This record gives sequence, C-alpha cells and structure tokens, in this order.
Amino acid sequence: MRWTLKPKPDADKVKSLSKALNVEPTIASLLVQRGIETFKEAEEFFRPNLENLHDPYLMKDMDQAVARIEKAISSEENILIYGDYDVDGTTSVALLSSYLKSYYPNVSTYIPDRYDEGYGVSYKGIDYAHDNDFSLIIALDCGIKAIDKVAYASEKNIDFIICDHHRPGKEIPDAIAVLDPKRKDCDYPYKELCGCGVGFKLVQALAELRGLMLKDLILYLDLVATAIAADIVPITGENRILAYYGLKVINSNPRTGFKAILKQIKKKTLTITDVVFIIAPRINAAGRMKHGNHAVTLLTENDVDKAEIYAAEIENYNRERRDADKQITEEALQQILNNKEEERLTTVVYQENWHKGVIGIVASRLTETYYRPTLVFTKSGEKLAASARSVRGFDVYNALEGCAEYIEQFGGHMYAAGLTLFEKDFENFKNEFEKVVSETIDKNLLTPEITIDAEINLNEITPKFFRILKQFAPFGPGNMTPTFMTQNLRDTGWGKCVGEDNKHLRVVVKQENSNQFTAIGFNLAEKQNIACDGKPFKAAYCIDENEWQGNVSLQLRLKDIME
Repeated sequence: MRWTLKPKPDADKVKSLSKALNVEPTIASLLVQRGIETFKEAEEFFRPNLENLHDPYLMKDMDQAVARIEKAISSEENILIYGDYDVDGTTSVALLSSYLKSYYPNVSTYIPDRYDEGYGVSYKGIDYAHDNDFSLIIALDCGIKAIDKVAYASEKNIDFIICDHHRPGKEIPDAIAVLDPKRKDCDYPYKELCGCGVGFKLVQALAELRGLMLKDLILYLDLVATAIAADIVPITGENRILAYYGLKVINSNPRTGFKAILKQIKKKTLTITDVVFIIAPRINAAGRMKHGNHAVTLLTENDVDKAEIYAAEIENYNRERRDADKQITEEALQQILNNKEEERLTTVVYQENWHKGVIGIVASRLTETYYRPTLVFTKSGEKLAASARSVRGFDVYNALEGCAEYIEQFGGHMYAAGLTLFEKDFENFKNEFEKVVSETIDKNLLTPEITIDAEINLNEITPKFFRILKQFAPFGPGNMTPTFMTQNLRDTGWGKCVGEDNKHLRVVVKQENSNQFTAIGFNLAEKQNIACDGKPFKAAYCIDENEWQGNVSLQLRLKDIME
C-alpha cells in the first residue's frame, strides 16, 4: 500500500470555518478539503435539503419528454418502461412505472434477458412493444448508444424517450427526447446522476404538472438511494441530497419489497455501505441468475405476503450467485498462475462456460488481488462478452476506445464497462489492451493507495468529534469516510490475530498520555510483528463504533500499519 496524505487546506479558511461553526480545526480542515468553506455551505452539507435540487427542466430535452408522455396519457396510448437488468436499471423501472401507474393504468415494464438479449435496448424488446401495441418506450439506464434500435422502433411507429447517464458516443439516437446530463450539449448543472437519478428528474418534472411538491415524492427515494449506492456514483451535490433522504426512507418507511429483504437480514439501521453490500447484491442477483423482472416485481409489490415470497426467491438467487462467484474467481486466479501472467499490467481471462451473470463481480475480485485493469470474458451466443473493472485513477473506458478495432460493442464508465467481441479477435484484443494500458497508465496507480485526510493524535478522538464525523454521511465517492493517520502508537500488550484462520489483527493501542483504543485490522494478520513487537508504529484508519454486550465504544478500523 502507498499512503498519500492530502495537502493541508488553506490555514486561514480552516481557522475562519472552525470559528464560524465552533468545531475543532481538524473537522474544519476536513470540510474545506471537501470544498465547504462557509457557514452556509456547511449548513447545506450537514442539513441536505430537497429544495436545493435543480430544476428538472434545466436538463436538455426534458420539456419534449414531458410533452410526449402527457400526449400519450391524453391519447390513452400504451407506455412501455424499459430498463437494464442491474440495480440501477431495475430500480429505475420500478420508480417510473410505479409513479405513472399511480394515475395512469396503461403502463407496463420490460427488462431484457441478460443472456438472450444482452445489455441495453434490444430488437426483441422493440418487437415485443410492437406486437403488444406500445407506441412509446421510455428507456432507463440505457439507450444512449442505441442509434440503430431507435431507428428500428421508428420504422414500427414507436417513439423513444431515453433516460441515461452513460457517456454518449459521437452520435445521439434520434429519439423524441434524450435525457443524459453527460451530453455535451446539456447544460444541466450536475453531471453525476445515476440512471435512476435521471428517471427521478423526469418524475419530478411530471409531478410539477400535477401540482405535487418534492415532499410528495420522498417515498420514491429509497429506490434512488439504492441505485446511487449500487452504481458507485459520487455522493456529492444532488446525489448526496437524494441519498440522504432515500436512506431515511429505507430506515423508517421502506417500500414493501425492501421490508421483505430487510426482514431476512435483521439489521436495524442501514448505511450506504450496507445498501451496497446487503440490498444491492440481492436485487442484482435476480438479473444475474434468473431474470431482472423478478427484481422489478419485488420492488413494485404492495402485498406483504407476496413480497416475502419474492424476497425468498431472490435470496436463493443470491446464494447461487455467491457460489458461482467463488468458484469462477478460483478458476480465474488459477488461469492467471497457469499462464504465468502475474507480471502483466492487465488481467484478461476467458472461459466459455463461466456464468455471464457474475463475471463483473469476478472482475472486481481479480482487481482486488492483482490491482490492475481487469477483464473477465465468457461465451455469449456466437460472441464473447466481458466485464471490465479498473484501478483508481485509470479510465478503462478510454483504454477500451483505444482497442476499438477489435471490439464489436462496448459502453460504461471510467471504472466499469462491458463489451462484446468476436472470438477470432480475442487474442489480438488481449494484446492490444495490454499495450494501450502499458503506454497510458501511471505505474504508481498499480499499487493500492490509501488517501489520508489528516494526521491526528488519539486524544483528539472524542465522542463529540465522532458525533460530528457521523454527520458527514452518507459516504461514498467524492465524500469518503475520513481516513486518519496517527504516529508513535504502541500496543498495550493485548495484540493478537483473531477470526477465522486468524486472518485479522486486533490490538489495543495508545500514544503517550492518551486514552487507549481497540483497533481491528481485517486481513492484516501479516502485520502482527510490526504492531506487537513493542516498538512504535504508525497506522492509517477510520473511526467507527463497536457494540458489544450492549456497550458502545469508539474503535479504530485499521487500513494499514507501518513501522
């Protein structure tokens, strides 16, 4: 691990904010690092307000989208809500369909089959719309590159509205409206919405026409918060507001489908991290192992008994997903070793029978192991399909663009993408991807980095300090949980390895004249010698709470330790 201490922010700004807020300089420093420099900005940060959401009509084509939907309703047309099979897509479909159905009956949903149709808008989906007399398709979390598909739909007298957040290609589909804040010709102030976020902006615009206020839409925000968490978009600006209120809904008044999931896991209060690791995998499991329709059905069900049956089915899919994930990861790691590819700057593995639904998860696991841009391929019909994952600071989407001559289709983000290619091009692609990455990546990015917000002493960690830190939540990209560094720590003699196979390190540390704190380092057992040999050491850590037998205490969650 390489430790990078963030530059200290401007001392005068820190002093001024510390005084204005009556908080410790370290808290003020953390805020200034996040671009919060005034009392008003701090108030907006600590007290997110729905009134600070942007006017949805600032998004290009929003007026056309609303007008076309209103025309469809007045003409009693059938509307098909179409979305991708992952969390962002299924929550988007659940959001828009449940909102429209609250006052208009002629609304149905469509999720493409991951294996039969693949990602995004499909010809099969358009044929389904045509055969069932749908004259308007609203595509969510996909469609920005569906130029040929939109043209095909137009030939069948089907109009398209696209709500997407992926990067557009050189050409925009010829749809009635294309809502995507990443369009170069879109002046919408916030560019980092997820697909469900774009869908919510459409709902917000439609609701204004009916005289509804933002507070009337709060109950839909559990879906938006889940999509924000699962899609790992920045939790800044509008996303922070939407996630903040969405988490409140999840923890106080979640929809019936979420209640059914939460009943199985028996956890009281969920954070964004819990949503990422508890709710999102279960919703995703439907599309990975069976069909995304199961997720939409659960998320739109109002009957408690039915929802619990659907949630139990999805729990089974999630167990299957975990088993497949574990097996394929082991096989992929073995393939890397057998091919003696440890020294490459990229990981590209392929086996034709790997489960397409879990290759994205496996790519993430391999990235954790070798920490380099990674692609996991499997057979998909007559082509090969892959999921790509990257390391922090490296744009894998741009790298794929550099290999475009060997790719049939691709799309995605800086850190995650998907692609298809023909089997005859696999070896050429693999070599070209290694070449492009080798020529463009900063080699430092191939070593995992711990970004440290501030160096502090243990005596600064007080209940009040932690109480304010908790109000920085919800945490995520752009607003990560603060990481601290403390030097001259010593173990008090209680250090030991714990957990299954003794993989984790537990120490009780103190500095001279400080209180002592329990520190837990997951998968840090190999650092026991550094922590427990009686010599001083330094640690990078986050602060969290530990509850044991009804007692709550502050503890350090170690990220790494060094001599």
